[in-house]
Amino acid sequence: MKDYTKIKTFDELLELEHGKIGTESRNQFEENAQMFIISEMLKEARKEANLTQEQLAEKAGTKKSYISKLENGKGNIQLSTLIRIFEQGLNKRIGFTFL
Repeated sequence: MKDYTKIKTFDELLELEHGKIGTESRNQFEENAQMFIISEMLKEARKEANLTQEQLAEKAGTKKSYISKLENGKGNIQLSTLIRIFEQGLNKRIGFTFL
């Protein structure tokens, strides 16, 4: 059982649960967290635009099944595809910050 009594920050909690930055476990957690964020942003933007997954896929030049996978955090996405979905499909611009 893990000892949470000395945890004072979110970073400490992440380290206890998923390992130090750079470990395979932590990298996998970070990747999954980023995919979840992207999937939620995509889902919210699509609903805000009053589009079905099928309509968005048609506008972005992809398949409904691909949009569904992305919204469920299960797909692998290329940056160019993500940009195309947001810009062509949703008429939104996206920006990235690299840390």
